[in-house]
Amino acid sequence: MTKPQIKEYNCETGIETIRDATSAEIAQMAKDKAESDARKAEAEAKENAKAALLKKLGITEQEAQLLLS
Repeated sequence: MTKPQIKEYNCETGIETIRDATSAEIAQMAKDKAESDARKAEAEAKENAKAALLKKLGITEQEAQLLLS
């Protein structure tokens, strides 16, 4: 696998620089991706649980909103 690259743009000079990411930046990217994946999995699990409860109760999401309002 190739090393990720970082694009830096200096607004004052207009110079754009592309460089290889440092090991610390790569570690941070991996950490950010893991956290993002965990949040997505948690949101999906909540959505599945909600759908299962609605199915168990035999009502639609709109009907549940009416009951809770």
